[in-house]
Amino acid sequence: MAFQWAKAGMVVSVADIIQARQRISDFVLRTPCAYSQKLSMLTSCEVYLKLENFQMTGAYKQRGSFNKILQLSDTEKKRGVITSSAGNHAQGVAYASQCNGIDATIVMPRYTPLSKIEGTREFQAKVILHGDNYEEAFQKAKELKKEHGLTFVHPFDDPVIIAGQGTIGLELYEQRADLEVLVIPVGGGGLIAGIATVIKEVNPKVRIVGVQAEMMPSMQKSLAAGKVTLIPSMHTIAEGIAVAKVGKHTFPIVKKYVDEVVTVGEEEIAHAVMILLEREKKLVEGAGAAGLAALCHDKIKGVHGKRVGLIISGGNIDITLLSRILERGLLQEGRLANFKVVVPDRPGVLQELSSIVAHHEANILQISHNRAFSSAQLEEAEVEFTLETKGHASIREIMASLQKKGFAIK
Repeated sequence: MAFQWAKAGMVVSVADIIQARQRISDFVLRTPCAYSQKLSMLTSCEVYLKLENFQMTGAYKQRGSFNKILQLSDTEKKRGVITSSAGNHAQGVAYASQCNGIDATIVMPRYTPLSKIEGTREFQAKVILHGDNYEEAFQKAKELKKEHGLTFVHPFDDPVIIAGQGTIGLELYEQRADLEVLVIPVGGGGLIAGIATVIKEVNPKVRIVGVQAEMMPSMQKSLAAGKVTLIPSMHTIAEGIAVAKVGKHTFPIVKKYVDEVVTVGEEEIAHAVMILLEREKKLVEGAGAAGLAALCHDKIKGVHGKRVGLIISGGNIDITLLSRILERGLLQEGRLANFKVVVPDRPGVLQELSSIVAHHEANILQISHNRAFSSAQLEEAEVEFTLETKGHASIREIMASLQKKGFAIK
């Protein structure tokens, strides 16, 4: 479907986004918007996944990066570019710069996942690790910009970047014009601002919901205050949307077009990452799974039976972090359990405990038998289990059986 209109007086117009698509079409993938039968059954919605993790850099960020890099003057290209990023924008800028023969310097927080650091270096960018969070990395990048005369490529607060991200909205409308609800992860607001500009101008009836991590709800707090509001930087497994201050350009767009912004907790994000990996066979980072987390944990009201689009914004997850996320997800589902049992200190007790666990078809992953370093009485011992189980009901059954045998559970 062709787009034939533009709207004046806006920070970013649909015309800007159409031009951005024409500009970057040779450098980005038109990603699928795939129906998920399994997630639809799980959430009682008709769920479609816009798979931006399929991009060359593993995330949507290369859209805005290419739109910016391709419009630099020859002088700016010669001097080089710099940016700050928690990972995905870094790779987008590095990739766009490499394709255009431009030197790129990327300042990343020290605790950025290794996969994102190495992914950025693979595109021949110079990586500087500085600060404990995005804000500290941002300030360092601004200092280096002035010192070396580089062009700063903002991760989200730039109309050109917003227009590039908005090309997802054009694709979505062409792929699924019948979507009733659109759920989008929110950090600084560039992604949701770009998409919402297109979707709301095309069909104002589409409900647009932003999702943030509970640890870093900068957009939600800003909307509540009616102005851009700085919040404390906190750690979250959704580091891709961990932004303490949203953009001055993105905020008014979000305020105008986005219907609501909800938050999700760390365990809920972990659970969503695990669901996407296990049921959809899709490796997604914490930020990319935020929308599903909101849907699965009933953070978005009134969506049952609706056609819902989820923006899977990225898949650049560190393997070490993934292992921790999966562990948290398994704990939440009750498929991992850890508890202590006080038992008589006599031969055969461990075998008896193991038999009870085996009877309930649980698997002992780790066991520790402690006499000296516990609060047990002199003729008792404390046994700590880590079990692989079939869920919360199975855990309750195991604990009931242990108590029935007279063992005290801590």
